[in-house]
Parts: sequence; C-alpha cells; structure tokens
Amino acid sequence: MDSEPNTGEGSSSSSAAAAAAAAALQQQLQQAPESSTSPPAAAAPPSRYESQKRRDWNTFLQYLKNHKPPLTLARCSGAHVIEFLKYLDQFGKTKVHISGCPYFGHPNPPAPCACPLKQAWGSLDALIGRLRAAYEENGGRPESNPFGARAVRIYLREVRESQAKARGIPYEKKKRKRPVVTAASGINSGQSSGTSSGAGAGEASGNATGAATTTTV
Repeated sequence: MDSEPNTGEGSSSSSAAAAAAAAALQQQLQQAPESSTSPPAAAAPPSRYESQKRRDWNTFLQYLKNHKPPLTLARCSGAHVIEFLKYLDQFGKTKVHISGCPYFGHPNPPAPCACPLKQAWGSLDALIGRLRAAYEENGGRPESNPFGARAVRIYLREVRESQAKARGIPYEKKKRKRPVVTAASGINSGQSSGTSSGAGAGEASGNATGAATTTTV
C-alpha cells in the first residue's frame, strides 16, 4: 500500500526535473545567438564622390525618361549625351561672354552684362567622368559607353576652348612631364628676360590654344 505513493512521487519529481532541464536548455538556445554574435558594424557612409555620382546618374536617367520621345539607356548615344550637357546650361552659374560683349576675354569684368550663364567646362568634364564610371558600374559595356564617345570628347574640347577665350581664363590640363635635357638650355634661360614682357599679352590666347590640344580625341 505504501509503494504506490512513493512511485507517484518519484515519477512526478522526475517529470519536474525533466521539465526544468528542458526549460534550461530552451533558455540556453535562446541566449546562444545573442552571446555568440556581435552587433553588426555600422556601414560606412558613401564618399562625397560616390554620392554625387549616384545623384548624377539618377538625374541622367530622369532626363532620358522625360525626353521626347522617351529614350532608353540602350539607345543612348554620344549625341544624346551632348544634348544633355546643353540642357544643363540653363542651370549654369558661370558667365560666358559672347563675342560682341565689351568684356569678351576679360577675366574680371568691371560691370555686369547681359551675357548668358552656362555650365563651366570643368563642371561638365567632371560630370562626364562620373557618368562614364556609373554607366559601367550599372552593367554597361565599356566599348558602348556613350559618355566616352568621340563626339563627347570633341564637344568638351570646344567648350573648353571657347570658354577660355570668352572668359580670358585659360584651362590647363595637367599631364605627366618628361625630363628633357637640351644643349640650348643655357641660351633659353638667357632669353627668358627678353621674352617675359611679351608673354603677358598673349598668355590667355596662347594657353587656351595649348590647353585645347592636350585632350586626346
């Protein structure tokens, strides 16, 4: 008669122990991911160049969408890129004097004039560089990149040359210089004083012409 209560008590105690063990195991499983994994590191913000490149790319895609008739990226050519650059001139902030303006070729005009505002050559050149990279990053093939088309390079060269003359500010493109040793170096140094007086007068037109030839077309 006494064995039955003992048996029930033993089974209940074992069931309680098993339940406690199961609860402890469940708690360990729930806590394991929290203890074994560290919080994810915050993603580094994109650089200023990457942010600007993304904005430029979205702007160009929107331009294609609003084009009449609408254009797809696959059908975009160098001519469409040039149209886009001309379209951006309406948002420019650089005064470009026309040939009939009395301040044509004047780097610091003393008074305002009615000449149009346009995008500066440097801004357009940097924009094309970003769009050219964005095109290939978004799956475009380098050989069909419209931003690297020859017509676009010619257009940028013409803009640089015309703005250099109109604003009287020569654009000089940096290029790698190779050391050149000549026997006439001493003669040239002796002539430098004689030629310095005439260099100032022809600096704008001379540098503008030289700058235009540095771009490979």
